[in-house]
Amino acid sequence: MQVVTHDFAPHDFVGGHVALDFANTVTARDTSPCDWLDSYSRLLEWARMAGVVDAMRAAKLETSAERSPREAAASLGRARKTRESLHDLLVSLLADRSAPTDALADFEGAWKRASARAHLVAHGGSLLLQPDPDSSGLDLPLDLVVFAAIDLFGGLDTERTRVCRGADCGWLFIDSSKGGRRVWCDMATCGNTAKSVRFARAEKRRRRKT
Repeated sequence: MQVVTHDFAPHDFVGGHVALDFANTVTARDTSPCDWLDSYSRLLEWARMAGVVDAMRAAKLETSAERSPREAAASLGRARKTRESLHDLLVSLLADRSAPTDALADFEGAWKRASARAHLVAHGGSLLLQPDPDSSGLDLPLDLVVFAAIDLFGGLDTERTRVCRGADCGWLFIDSSKGGRRVWCDMATCGNTAKSVRFARAEKRRRRKT
């Protein structure tokens, strides 16, 4: 997988769930995968835009990463590995296939690490298990994504959660449209590209006939 530099923008968040958007930090999975998480700072950039951490927490993590670059690199490595396990598990569930053993074991390990660093909080009349920023340290963005992914897995709508059919994409998304027939992650990108390709092919056939 090629690691490339990419500045995250709002149109990169089309999954409909933070765990899906995290899996989508790799693009062109169906052709030549490109990893957009080229540094720990980039992970924080994604986490801020995804609403995983706020600006103040991200700044504190950035400072910690600058003081401990080796630990930051290790945290980034764990995030990338867990992201791939998350993606593989989601794809297998959507295809109604057995979950890959390695992916299942890796994600379980990430969940256990996150749980061991979490604590119970009272919220809205319920007790919730939430990551503790001090205990999670540089792994806080990953721990938060893992907890969000567990919630997603618990109620995954396999009818509405899909893999984009666009070329050079492979992103995951939840179809929240009324008709439930969406096949592209985003009409403005993959949808328009697919329409342009179909139009060009039709025009080519028309010219051949004439």
